Amino acid sequence: MKTEKIVNNIVGKNIKKYRLLYNANERSMTQSDLAKRIGVSVSLIGSMESTKVNQGISLYNLYKISEVLDVPINKFFE
Repeated sequence: MKTEKIVNNIVGKNIKKYRLLYNANERSMTQSDLAKRIGVSVSLIGSMESTKVNQGISLYNLYKISEVLDVPINKFFE
């Protein structure tokens, strides 16, 4: 079974991955843009994407991120 820290790191890396892929495919999507679109602080997005910070994420915020980035929510756990 994966620990909470490992799951948080996987999800965070995938948030960054898909945000950057969105950059390449659509238009620029900065951490600030993503934060504004889902209604959270930029520092929260930065903390989630960082492997140095064990920042959890609510399921609702992850759902909102998946909607904005147009990525199925399960992809964040791969």
